[in-house]
Amino acid sequence: MIDTHTHLYLQDFDEDGGGEAAVRRALDTGVDRMVFPNVDLATIAPMKALAAIYPENISMAMGFHPTEVKESWADDVAVCMAHLSEGGYVAVGEVGIDLYWDKTFAEEQMRAFDMQVARAVEMDLPVIIHCREGLERALEVLQGHPRAKAVFHSFGGTAADVDRIRRVGDFYFGINGVVTFKNCRVRETLPEITLDRLMLETDSPYLAPVPKRGKRNESAYLPLVAGHIADCMGLSVSAVGEATARNAIGFFSLQ
Repeated sequence: MIDTHTHLYLQDFDEDGGGEAAVRRALDTGVDRMVFPNVDLATIAPMKALAAIYPENISMAMGFHPTEVKESWADDVAVCMAHLSEGGYVAVGEVGIDLYWDKTFAEEQMRAFDMQVARAVEMDLPVIIHCREGLERALEVLQGHPRAKAVFHSFGGTAADVDRIRRVGDFYFGINGVVTFKNCRVRETLPEITLDRLMLETDSPYLAPVPKRGKRNESAYLPLVAGHIADCMGLSVSAVGEATARNAIGFFSLQ
C-alpha cells in the first residue's frame, strides 16, 4: 500500500521512537511507500533527513501550506520553490486554500497557491491540494492552469463537490481516516469518485481512523482506511490497495 500523504517527520513522533520508528511500523504493516508533503520552512530539514534514511520507501513533495501564509508569504514561497528547483521531489505540496481557522490572508493564500501551481505546471509535477472551506477559491485558481495535475488531499466532500471539481479538471481524491468517522458524508461519495481516481492517505499525525480516533495517527494505520473503503465499495482490501497504489505510482511517477 502507498500512503500518499503523511508527515512522519514532525515532532509529534519524537516521544515514541521518532519518525524512523514510525516508518518501520508502517513497513511492518505492508505500507511500503510513503509521500511526505512539506508544511513550512521549519519542516524542510527534518523531512529531508528522514526521507534520506529510507530512499526506497519515501518520496517528498515541496510546497508552502496555506495556513502558514502570513505577511512574509512571498519570501517563504520563494524559499520553498528554490528547494523544489534542486530536484528530488515528486510533487508540489501541500498547497492550497484554508479559510477554516483564519480568513485574514485569504487573498494572499490565493496568490501563493497560484504561484505554486504555476511552478508545478512549469516543472510537469502534480499538485497536492489542501482545501478547507475554500473550494470556490481553489477552483478559481485551478481554472487558470488547465494543464495542472492534482489530488484533493483529505477529501470529505459530497458528490456535488466531486462534480464541481471535475468540471475544472480530471483530478484525484485522497481519502483518509475521515471516511471511518460516524456520519461522514464521503462514504456516500466514494462511488462518484470511482476507484480509478482514488488514493489512500493518513495525513499523519492527524485524523486517526476508527478505532484509533483521538490518538496520534501514523502510516501504519493506513490498512484501516483501506479496509473501510473496501467495505463501503463492496471490494476486497487487496483490490483497493492494488488499485490505489497503481493510481499513486502513475500520479507521482514513482519508480
